[in-house]
Amino acid sequence: MSGPAAMKKPLRLLLVNPNSNPAVTALAAAAAERVLHSGMAAKAVEPEGGPLSIETLDHRRVAEPLAIDLLAHHPGYDAYAMACFDDIALGAGRRFLDRPIVGSAEAALAIARCFAPRVAIVTTVETMVPGIRAQLSAMGADGWCTVRAAGIGVADAADGGGTVEARIDDAIVKARDIDGAGVIILGSGGLTGRAVGLARKHRLPVIDSIEAAVGMAELAARLVQGQRAADPALSGAASP
Repeated sequence: MSGPAAMKKPLRLLLVNPNSNPAVTALAAAAAERVLHSGMAAKAVEPEGGPLSIETLDHRRVAEPLAIDLLAHHPGYDAYAMACFDDIALGAGRRFLDRPIVGSAEAALAIARCFAPRVAIVTTVETMVPGIRAQLSAMGADGWCTVRAAGIGVADAADGGGTVEARIDDAIVKARDIDGAGVIILGSGGLTGRAVGLARKHRLPVIDSIEAAVGMAELAARLVQGQRAADPALSGAASP
């Protein structure tokens, strides 16, 4: 099928939360609902038996193979997005999936750079900072992007509360006033859903990293769909 009819084919996104916390998965699913346009549906999944949060290298060692397994057992989606501020499963997923797979960090950085020359990532715990800095270095972003930890766990961030909100506010103020950031990235799945309120409170753009990944994954899926509609020879294996 080609032409306008093919363009109306429903698209499907798989949103993978690499930790096993259903509260974070629910936040990711809500982010997808906010971002996706009609004609594209999302399914959010999480592994069984993984850590409730990914805050250390040991957590990552447990979570990554489980996330890869989730990707392998969900073929046929039009795009995939990782609901975690790491490169977890990206490299492996891109080796065996024939559809785009988007990471939250790379998507958020690409969008944030459109707003200001200096960017800051606000994440949860201090143990996340070295890994995020390594990501920034690998992507060539360490010269214009800094990292601040709010000093809260991922699970606590997902649950919210007065102390949690105050620590997030404090990290954003320091990123803006000390680091000179003109835009903030929320660098944790547990922080998703807060961007609008924080942008209003602090009077600067705030990027929800999961929303960014979902939006970029949808764009990539629609680009592929359009190319395959224009040239059926590009279709390859059809999605179920």
